[in-house]
Amino acid sequence: MTVRLAKFIADCGVASRRGAEDLIAKGAVSVNGNVIESPVFFVGDNDIVCVNGKKIDLNNDIKLYAFHKPINTMTTSRDPMGRKTIYDVLDKKYKNLKYIGRLDYKTTGLLLLTNNGDFARKMSLPQNHIERTYIATVNKYSDNALNIARKGVCIDGINYRPMKIEKIDEHNLKVTVVEGKKNEIRIVLKHIGSPVCSLHRISYGPIKLEKLGVGKILEIDKKTVDLILKNF
Repeated sequence: MTVRLAKFIADCGVASRRGAEDLIAKGAVSVNGNVIESPVFFVGDNDIVCVNGKKIDLNNDIKLYAFHKPINTMTTSRDPMGRKTIYDVLDKKYKNLKYIGRLDYKTTGLLLLTNNGDFARKMSLPQNHIERTYIATVNKYSDNALNIARKGVCIDGINYRPMKIEKIDEHNLKVTVVEGKKNEIRIVLKHIGSPVCSLHRISYGPIKLEKLGVGKILEIDKKTVDLILKNF
């Protein structure tokens, strides 16, 4: 099996995919002793890949972290508009971690980070049915409208799967999704007449945010990681 060189570098935890492409362009990457200058290059299991002269390998020791994402931060390594990113908040020693899925600029709460790109991909795949739970604050809602979202809805030609929605009080809803489409909850709730005022993720699979402070990061124990891996 072969993979694109930039993806392999990213999966090794050396840099993001974009950062890996930059390393290749700078001539910092070699495969089997030959410097590679194009990101359109594939490597297999027996190839020796070096970055800045140092051999890299896929990291089989998967690390998983819970991060409490603050509001007004981008889930990306670089933002062309110059907005603050999660990596501006995180300590530099976490700069090579990959985010699992995304939270948009205004959404707060639990964001998972890992050192393993393949693990990040599997955690994000809709077919793995990993539940993500949020608290959505809205100005108003009705039971009939919520039932539309609970059954699944098609908006502008895009199908959104049924959502689990529990009423907390007159302005707050507990919403659980498994698909993770971009801005899914905001789009669906707006469609049913309950535009989101604020959105806060409290859990992702078995990982819960609980009392982790804003901007803080916590490593998840190996037992929990192993349990997640068994379900793939």
